[in-house]
Amino acid sequence: MGRTLSFLSVTSVPKLRWSSPKAFTMKPPLASVTYLIIGLVIFGLGEALLITAGVGVSPWTLFAEGMTNITDWSLGFATFVISSSVLVLWIPLKRTPGIGTILNAIIIALVLEYVLPFLPTFEAYFANALLALVGVLVTGFGGAIYLVANLGPGPRDGLMTGLQAITHQPIALVRMFLELTVVAVGWTLGGTLGLGTVFFALGIGPAMAIGMQILQLRRTGR
Repeated sequence: MGRTLSFLSVTSVPKLRWSSPKAFTMKPPLASVTYLIIGLVIFGLGEALLITAGVGVSPWTLFAEGMTNITDWSLGFATFVISSSVLVLWIPLKRTPGIGTILNAIIIALVLEYVLPFLPTFEAYFANALLALVGVLVTGFGGAIYLVANLGPGPRDGLMTGLQAITHQPIALVRMFLELTVVAVGWTLGGTLGLGTVFFALGIGPAMAIGMQILQLRRTGR
């Protein structure tokens, strides 16, 4: 049981030899930038798989969809407002942006733009549900890589690490609480809840924590 829940022992983003010494830097280490890009590409691929599965959007998209129901905003503008609001929350949480904060939006958008047309689609609901689950796991692993690079998180990941820093709770539980809260608010506002949404809300935190564990074990060679 302890081994099964070992991901709960991850209470902070680990620092590895390829992690940048600080998030905000004008001369980031080449290794950090390389892993940052790799992580973001994998992250974007996972999100693309979730979208292709078509069995439910991510919690934050659900939230944005709910916002469109009570405003005259488009989904894109609602997403922008939510992301901007999350960045404002970084101030009391003392989060530091970096090149990764900018590349997060650019690289993931490019991956979605150029990868989505080539991903497989299935008629069977079970196959699409499995694809969504794989998408969550891939997203979590990509998120672990780019966060360990320590060149600045994206808006939502920065909120996660900020909340973890003040609560000292496992990353998996902090992210799960955050995503479930967003789902509850978005659903209350009329957003469409799907199985993929549930998978993401419950799975992204553990997937990130497990990814960080894998990276640490590779460093120690165990």
